[in-house]
Amino acid sequence: MMAPTANRRPNGFTLIEVVIALTVLGFLFVGLVQGVRFGLVAWSAEMRRTGGGDDLRTVDNTLRHVIEGMDPGDDLNRARFVATSDWLDCITALPYASGSVPSRRMRATLRVDADHRLVLRWSPSVRARRLRPQPAAPTETELLRGVSHIELAFWRPGGDWVGSWQSADLPALVRVRLRFPPGDPRRWPDIVAAPGLDRP
Repeated sequence: MMAPTANRRPNGFTLIEVVIALTVLGFLFVGLVQGVRFGLVAWSAEMRRTGGGDDLRTVDNTLRHVIEGMDPGDDLNRARFVATSDWLDCITALPYASGSVPSRRMRATLRVDADHRLVLRWSPSVRARRLRPQPAAPTETELLRGVSHIELAFWRPGGDWVGSWQSADLPALVRVRLRFPPGDPRRWPDIVAAPGLDRP
């Protein structure tokens, strides 16, 4: 005699369970696609706004290196750092110099020229040992084109930003803000770095 089968459940999933599972997976897939699409649109808009990530990264790295490599000086030779809201002049470390170079010190000037270029003019520092004869004029490196002007500010220990620096000591922080002409879509974040942070 066979046992009753009324309470036995068949193996596998019912059609309703399969439909519900596929519906839930469909919603998850749609949400994933929408999230990826939003991320791509936001990334594309940011690249258009900044004019491309490579320019921003290069300028950011260069300016941070110049600021963080500033020479604070010593008791006999105070730091050479003269700056206003639209230019600065300092002694800093030569970017990307290898350890075998006898001296990495350079005198650097940062400003926006009459052609709306952000330029870094540099030459070996007077106190540095030169690798070759001193050139007749400083080397000029164009960092970025189409810059309306630059706004520099300096943080002093008292706790506020000032538009020029005349102290014998380096400021605690330097803020670089790039301004672009009207209609230019680039809106770059401020670059803030601590002078002397990269000194040996």
